[in-house]
Amino acid sequence: MPHKDLAVAVAQTDVKGDRSQGPTTQEHPDYYVRVVEERPDGIVVRGAKIHTSVSTNSDEVIVLPTRAMRGEDKAYAVAFALPINTPGLKLIASPHGSAPKDPYEHPISARHKMMETLTVFDDVFVPNDRIFLNGEIEFAGLLALTFVRYHRFTAVSYKLPLLELMAGAGYAIAEANGVIRAAHVRDKLTHLAAYHSTVRGLIEHAAAACTIEEGYAVPNTLLTNVAKYHFAHNYHHAVQIVQDLAGGILVTAPAAEDMTSEATRDYVLKYLGGAKGFDADKRLRLLNLIGDLTASDFGGYQEVLAVHAEGGFEAEKLQAYREYDFKTVAAYAHKLAGV
Repeated sequence: MPHKDLAVAVAQTDVKGDRSQGPTTQEHPDYYVRVVEERPDGIVVRGAKIHTSVSTNSDEVIVLPTRAMRGEDKAYAVAFALPINTPGLKLIASPHGSAPKDPYEHPISARHKMMETLTVFDDVFVPNDRIFLNGEIEFAGLLALTFVRYHRFTAVSYKLPLLELMAGAGYAIAEANGVIRAAHVRDKLTHLAAYHSTVRGLIEHAAAACTIEEGYAVPNTLLTNVAKYHFAHNYHHAVQIVQDLAGGILVTAPAAEDMTSEATRDYVLKYLGGAKGFDADKRLRLLNLIGDLTASDFGGYQEVLAVHAEGGFEAEKLQAYREYDFKTVAAYAHKLAGV
């Protein structure tokens, strides 16, 4: 394909229906994307994927299996790529965070929005030259594993600026509130610093400890999953710390209009200043940043992402358990115990 600077989205997570059932034992057969018709020039697929990020901004969508498949799941062992405007491919966008926002009150989410869709394949034709997998069940799990091996690595990597912002916002508002020297505040800021540094150290080590497979660098899977679990497991505590440092004014502060209204502006400027060097406008801007980050629909979105995006707690723990070499360390314990 000529170089066209294409934007690509990945649709992997099937809607799944009853999570205790596999693809072929669901109430209806379309909870997982499947092949419904074979043609000489391609296949027709039906089903839906969910949590498809930035699909509305993309030129192409790559579809991968979400799990390993059994013999009876042959129709569901399918992977392909299609232009986003292919007939029958429908994007049902989530409304979360879509309301217009004032950039003073919401300095992050007024400018940035990541669209998510329920991606429906309503009897979509896929040409042969667009098919990667069609019924080869032995490779479905391998393709699904790319999620674990690569996407969780990128997931932690792109969260580092978020954790850096958490620590920076916590320190900045502690200064603005005049509590930066308090021992309990230093303790909270140390936790934010350690959290950011630990996640960064783990993911950098995962990159440094990569393996080269067929010429491609594969991040260390154990360290990647440990990093992702550490990030996800501690995110809500970090939010709690930053909110604690900021104060309840996060959700009770005057609006942007009050800073421009002749009837209210002088009162806001007089009464909402902070420590020396932080007038009301500077303090409110910091509070609005933290409110947008932790106490808005954008903040709630980030908290849900921390738990569920790129795999949940149990998936990360399971993969870490599988990757860790327990037999070697158990043999070490046996040797020292004289067993």
